[in-house]
Amino acid sequence: MAYIVSKCLFGYDCKYDGTNNENEAVKAFCRGHEVVLICPEQFGGLPTPRDPSEIRKEGEVRKVYSSRGEDVTKQFETGALLALRAADLSGCELCILKESSPSCGVHYVYDGTFSGRRIPSEGLTAKMLREAGYKVISEKDVEDIEREHNKG
Repeated sequence: MAYIVSKCLFGYDCKYDGTNNENEAVKAFCRGHEVVLICPEQFGGLPTPRDPSEIRKEGEVRKVYSSRGEDVTKQFETGALLALRAADLSGCELCILKESSPSCGVHYVYDGTFSGRRIPSEGLTAKMLREAGYKVISEKDVEDIEREHNKG
């Protein structure tokens, strides 16, 4: 059984600013499992680096906009669909995604104002995977699991 993991957490420079979010706890947690790395933004055709993007709620609809005001919702939706396809094809048992990302945020995303404020919500990919029945956790959840495990 495979783990779907945000590619930036494994040290790949695919973040919007061309850097990564390498996380040793996630890498250690994944040892012994098949790992399928995903970057929904790249899957959706967005370049790296790219303008930062955040989700805005417009009525009942969630749209994703770049910091320059470009509607990039379609690219984020395409990336989410391809991430779901990867999960389906890999026999995924767990998804570990990057917290706060407009794609991968599990518990929080930025509020759409580009002010640095986070709100309780989830990114497009995290939501799609969860609604499809996959267990979705963030790197923060992995760190908490590892901390608890190391206590005992």
